Amino acid sequence: MGKVATNNQGSGGLRVSVQKFGRFLSAMVMPNIGAFIAWGLITALFIPTGWLPNESLAKLVDPTIKYLLPLLIGYTGGKMIHDVRGGVVGAIATMGVIVGTDIPMFMGAMIMGPIGGWVMKKVDQSLEGKIKSGFEMLVNNFSAGILGALLTLLAFLAIGPVVEGLSKALAAGVQVIVNAGLLPLASIFIEPAKILFLNNAINHGILSPIGLDEASKVGKSIFFLLETNPGPGLGILLAYWLVGRGNAKQSAPGAVIIHFFGGIHEIYFPYILMNPRLILAVIGGGMAGVFTFTLLGAGLVAPPSPGSIFALSAMAPRGGLLPVWAGVIVATVVSFVIASALLKMSSKNEDEELEKATEKMQELKGKKQQAVETGEVAATATTAQIAASDVKKVVFSCDAGMGSSAMGAAALRKKFKAAGLEEITVINTAINDIPTDADIVITHKSLTERAIAKAPEAEHISIDNFLNSPEYDNLVKRLS
Repeated sequence: MGKVATNNQGSGGLRVSVQKFGRFLSAMVMPNIGAFIAWGLITALFIPTGWLPNESLAKLVDPTIKYLLPLLIGYTGGKMIHDVRGGVVGAIATMGVIVGTDIPMFMGAMIMGPIGGWVMKKVDQSLEGKIKSGFEMLVNNFSAGILGALLTLLAFLAIGPVVEGLSKALAAGVQVIVNAGLLPLASIFIEPAKILFLNNAINHGILSPIGLDEASKVGKSIFFLLETNPGPGLGILLAYWLVGRGNAKQSAPGAVIIHFFGGIHEIYFPYILMNPRLILAVIGGGMAGVFTFTLLGAGLVAPPSPGSIFALSAMAPRGGLLPVWAGVIVATVVSFVIASALLKMSSKNEDEELEKATEKMQELKGKKQQAVETGEVAATATTAQIAASDVKKVVFSCDAGMGSSAMGAAALRKKFKAAGLEEITVINTAINDIPTDADIVITHKSLTERAIAKAPEAEHISIDNFLNSPEYDNLVKRLS
């Protein structure tokens, strides 16, 4: 029997609540990043200041950012709550805030989408078992239609104007900071937040909506660079590579590739947790990078995802590539210099093993927080083990389906290939997108309960660390 862990304890603590909120926002945005990138490419190419100006094709820019992107977010938010019916009602409700305002309504979509899904779910629950046979389709369609119409009117008359006012007030406040030349100070909050995995709440909840509004007006925005700049993290990894010791020094070169070119920033978080004083290095690098971006007028046309140098370069506007690179380089150099000095000051006994730091990273991510704070042990459950001959697809799943699960899937593919198991498909998905044909689902132990609910027929394997888990070797041995 494959053992899996579930967590039934309360959220506990403001930090965990904010982390969950950030992951919720991220789950609405991340599945639609492809649409954001498509809009960014169309904008970069065809607007009057683009690479290939075209007045006809540039007409795609405004409707996409005002209608398509918010509707996608609203649908995704509703679908997270109540599957497709929730998504449809969430999208209908989002239309109310879109039409009721004159700015890209991403914040409104993040509000109305989940509200639409939640209300639809409650209505369906209240009607369950009360509909006469033969009238199911009629009642289901009309209940969704009536509810969608009412929520759209509410969004148009009340929610939209409120959100628009908040958005404009927030944008005005940020503009004051920009005009005062204080934007580099944002790194004091952003860089530590990344280490605590609050980056999604900041990036997708605040920076991206402001950036998209600015980009729709002037063609680019610096706000897309504040959190996604890989320079500060690259400086940390280079410092460990050149002046570090032990396992950290040996693993840093591979981490550089994953972080800088792959855009998976989580890879450098354990290196800071090994030596918490290095937070000063990423703050210094972040501030230097933002100052350089501001000085040179750097900006991107859309959010880069993942935060790799390739994504940043692809989203740079015409003539804006060098300012972006300059900010990344400056951030890297400053972070490297500070980190190197701090590492040289550290005694050998002060360094933690990288494995322990990775474990600490999982705790900070909120995936062990409940058990740590309550002192209780998570309950365990078991699922039936599937016969080796029946395993055709293994799915890694995490919140967004792009970060840690992607690393785990890549690691297992290599092990499968070495063992001659290439016929088994290994993919990574978001927790809400686990396919129905998954035979084995691998998740972090705090997510396994959700994964079982999503794919009850699959075998579930729970792990502590996507990067290096003994369960990988155990699975390879079993399937071989």
